Amino acid sequence: MSGMQCIKYLVFAFNFLFWLAGTGVLAVGLWLRFDSRTSGLFEGEDPPTVFLTGVYILIAAGALMMVVGFLGCCGAIKESPCMLGLFFIFLLIIFAVEVAAGIWGFSNKDTVIEDVTEFYKQTYTNYKDTKQEALKETLRLIHFGLKCCGPTGTVIDAAKDICPNQEGLEVLITTSCPAAIDEMFNNKLHIIGGVGIGIGIIMIFGMIFSMMLCCAIKKSRDFV
Repeated sequence: MSGMQCIKYLVFAFNFLFWLAGTGVLAVGLWLRFDSRTSGLFEGEDPPTVFLTGVYILIAAGALMMVVGFLGCCGAIKESPCMLGLFFIFLLIIFAVEVAAGIWGFSNKDTVIEDVTEFYKQTYTNYKDTKQEALKETLRLIHFGLKCCGPTGTVIDAAKDICPNQEGLEVLITTSCPAAIDEMFNNKLHIIGGVGIGIGIIMIFGMIFSMMLCCAIKKSRDFV
């Protein structure tokens, strides 16, 4: 096997890994959107915009990565410098956006938590005042998803009928929803960060090998 053929298959392999990474990003975004612990945040009249925007960006980025990875695979198989060049440019843009998004996400973690907590408290207050069914279902999703009850976790609670059933001493140690929200986001951000680092490493190798293949293709055509 020639050196160019070896690089060609390496580029294809890394593009396939990039496509899989895009699938992972899309899966994380869909997980945050439809997971029982966070789906309730998308309901109601005034959802937390910072968190919602981040989730939809993840979904869009994952879908874009899948498309770019597919194009990179095609460029490697067809030995097209043009397609590989475009792949490199798109990959560089996505890498820069991912780095910026990662820095923003971790630096604004507390803002996101405060935004979601405020959304919960406002929904809870509105439900106490209006008893609207839509607000009740939103609170039910949050309470059962996070296994919490109310802003303080107290047993005497206006929404205790839509909280997880507690028995015995569990009634005395019910977790408050603001504390549960804080714990949930801290745990999920570590998962998202790990996924992001892995994807970043794959993208760096993808850019290196795509440029190596472009140079090898041009050299081979110059000899013809």
